[in-house]
Amino acid sequence: MQEDSALARTKQPSLLRAKIVKSASELFFEKGFSKTTSSELCSKVGMGTGNLTFYFPTKEHILAVLVQMMIDYQWKEMENAADEGKSSLLAYCLELSTLVAIADEFPEMNDFIAAAYSHPMTLELIRANDVEKVKQVFSEYTQGWDDERYTEKEAITSGIEYATIMKTEHSASVEHRIEGALNTIMILFDVPEETRKIKVAKVLAMDYRAIGRKVYEDFKRYVTETNEHNLEEISKNTKAKSKK
Repeated sequence: MQEDSALARTKQPSLLRAKIVKSASELFFEKGFSKTTSSELCSKVGMGTGNLTFYFPTKEHILAVLVQMMIDYQWKEMENAADEGKSSLLAYCLELSTLVAIADEFPEMNDFIAAAYSHPMTLELIRANDVEKVKQVFSEYTQGWDDERYTEKEAITSGIEYATIMKTEHSASVEHRIEGALNTIMILFDVPEETRKIKVAKVLAMDYRAIGRKVYEDFKRYVTETNEHNLEEISKNTKAKSKK
């Protein structure tokens, strides 16, 4: 049995890796990251626990794949917002607001986001991505800024995001957390007061909880479709290579 597993691992590492990611995604959405064990994941994939570390040395390495999917999805949503005529600043404000609403309503996503911001590997992905995002979103207000200044402000921003998203028994209401976070972040990037008021008012006037539920379902669908597409492409490539 062990020899068969080793042989499969050698011949189809990409396919098995994709299956692990697919199964992990399903478990993370169902139970949350922290409550998903390696043994549960291996049982779902149909492989021994000893083989899992061949593909992913730690559970955080799998989390990183999912975080990258979240990043890709968020960029797609920013593009969709632009197509709908929303400014990049309003889209940015709405993105954070819906993320707060999702984490407040769905414990498994609260757990996922907490893990993403807590582990150095995934936090690095978030920060590197967000530096590029804030350059795009706030460029109108940050003329003359260099990369170091953007990086400095983004580090503060990521701390604000984490503190806003993570709910405890001492947390303010979702509305107050959203309002406070958006105002503080926009101040960091020199957005004028009147513009800040307009953007915050627009977001708070929306049904951000309903939007959050839709975004969460869309994100889960995006992850499922991405995983299925990857499996299909790898299977095709594997079959094509075997015929040579």
